[in-house]
Amino acid sequence: TFFSDIFFLLFFSQYKFRDLTIEELKTVNKTYPNFTFSMNTYTFKDGSQKDLLNFSGTVPVKYGNSYNIPIHLWILDSHPFAPPICFLKPTVNMGILVGKHVDAHGRIYLPYLQNWSHPKSTVIGLIKEMIAKFEEELPLYSLSSSEAARQSELLSYIAKITAGDTDAKSKSNIGGGKNEGCFNKITVVGAGDLGIACVLAVAAKGTADKVVLLDLSEGAAKGGTMDLEIFSLPNVEISKDFSASADSKVVVLTVNSLGNAQTYLDVIQSNVDLFRGIIPAVSHYSQNTVLLVASHPVEVMTYVSWKLSVFPKNRVIGVGANLDTGRFQYILTNLLKAEVLAEDAWIIGEQGEDKVLSWTSCNSVANEKEAVAARNSREKVANRAMEVLKGKGQRSWSVGLSVADLTDSILKDKRKVHSVCTLAKGCCNINSEVFLSLPCILGTNGVIEMVKLEEDPLVQEKLQSSAGSIHDLQQQLKL
Repeated sequence: TFFSDIFFLLFFSQYKFRDLTIEELKTVNKTYPNFTFSMNTYTFKDGSQKDLLNFSGTVPVKYGNSYNIPIHLWILDSHPFAPPICFLKPTVNMGILVGKHVDAHGRIYLPYLQNWSHPKSTVIGLIKEMIAKFEEELPLYSLSSSEAARQSELLSYIAKITAGDTDAKSKSNIGGGKNEGCFNKITVVGAGDLGIACVLAVAAKGTADKVVLLDLSEGAAKGGTMDLEIFSLPNVEISKDFSASADSKVVVLTVNSLGNAQTYLDVIQSNVDLFRGIIPAVSHYSQNTVLLVASHPVEVMTYVSWKLSVFPKNRVIGVGANLDTGRFQYILTNLLKAEVLAEDAWIIGEQGEDKVLSWTSCNSVANEKEAVAARNSREKVANRAMEVLKGKGQRSWSVGLSVADLTDSILKDKRKVHSVCTLAKGCCNINSEVFLSLPCILGTNGVIEMVKLEEDPLVQEKLQSSAGSIHDLQQQLKL
């Protein structure tokens, strides 16, 4: 019987809450009798492995016609206090439609998973939300015979994850090219203090399998680059050849012109001229990369990178206000003990004195009087936090830590919210092509979705003002 089979599988496993898990899976089996259950080895992104109970089958989805969408769910050993790991399980005749809820490897992401809380959250509830989201945006499509042949490589990769092969083995079959043995590769362009800080922070984070530092300075290695060569780090390569950046998942741009420009516009134009020789080269060697811009001014140089690369807007982002937001939220939580406020507080707009504080949600209140009181209280605490934040500055090592934080979210497809420079056209009645820091969900392909802000006329006015001045500056540049 189903009960005895599941009990047998769990009895000899490390599952902490066997009885709760059995009861829930009995309900799943009753509702979806087509599901098949087994115990297999699951390989996590860090290469660790566990024997986990899992089940696969199809769920009915209506999208014009009726479809049976194949899914595969893995039950963690801390279930039901931790959510399942969910994948699509496409056949060779099915292609994956990457969207808000599905990545290129078929991993499924849903608000239900992010907000999982026992006993409110259940596998049946998860599957119901999965069906609802798939009815809004179908996750699979039919492949032609030629496309089906190319699909086999992806299916092979997914099979290796679920069959217990190590990440290192499966990585070697993805991507191809001269760096096919390196799956998560990051290139940092520029060997100044900021570039070296980014290399050290990314390497320390441990997310990347390989970090390449592109040293574009003339002559022999100097300063920090020479030190990196002397005291070599594992998985860090220093090169002057753009081909060393091939197949990077993320390319971080830290270069800034050191010319003798006389005006602010001349300084920016020097950076633009520098980027004209860099962006086409890195874009050629890493055509599917995410460009992460840390050069100054970040809003303008992110725009320049977007124009020169001809990449889609989601794959060109600037470090923006990620560091300021992290500091601001830390101050609210740890110094002012206002953790609830910190969850929804963001520094947005442009870097420097014109940065703006905004919120992505607010607590519901009974009447307008309470709403005004709550807003005033929130603003008092926020103003205290902003005062603490003033004068902190942004040293190379702190920006490097921020870059490592962003690359970690991208490489691990964390779907975490960051305040980063993204194309702001269409937001807050901005009609020009400018990049401003806004809260965005980041994943493998860069920006997945922009998080909606509270409708605050003052915030919108400040963002529009920033957009106007940045656009005027961009109009004077020669791209």
